[in-house]
Amino acid sequence: MSSRPVTSPDRVYRSPAGIAGGVVLLALGAWLGADAVFGGDGRTPWFALAGLLFAVPLVVAFTIRPAVFGNEDRLRVRNPFRVITLPWAAVANFRSGYSNEVFDEAGTKYQLWSIPVSLRARRKAQRRPAQPRPGGRVQQDVTPAPVSERRAPADKSMDELRELWQARAQATTSQGEPVVRWAYEIIAPAVAGAVLLVVLVALG
Repeated sequence: MSSRPVTSPDRVYRSPAGIAGGVVLLALGAWLGADAVFGGDGRTPWFALAGLLFAVPLVVAFTIRPAVFGNEDRLRVRNPFRVITLPWAAVANFRSGYSNEVFDEAGTKYQLWSIPVSLRARRKAQRRPAQPRPGGRVQQDVTPAPVSERRAPADKSMDELRELWQARAQATTSQGEPVVRWAYEIIAPAVAGAVLLVVLVALG
């Protein structure tokens, strides 16, 4: 009986704000859509159904779906319309600017949608909070905080991924080529909804 290789558990990076926003939008869309479907006249229910078929996959794609998974063998990036699997040996670099990105050895860039950059969070992380004196007065502590404590959450996530990449890039189980898969489960219903909307508009 052959033994299967043990895969290390994934570290998962997602955007709580994005997920919360997506849930709110889906709830609002369900409420308005249900009202139009069950209470609308003429072609209104059909327009509502087509609109939901078009909009719901897109809302899910840009808010709830994005995630980054990293384990000892590879990085898997789940973006709105694609899933990119990068063995650590195929990763060339990470870059953090106005967005967080990973590059493969061929120079192809992939954006990490689930680790959004917040310039406000970066500025906040650079400031050390004021420290209270024993008498209740507040003084500004001029002693700089450790570098690890002055990093925004998104930057800390990128630091963790860089460390994992640097530690595992030469491992035997981390070899391989990038694999990109299109998310047809998102694209197909959105396209169907768009086509149905065009047909309804054309029919008047």
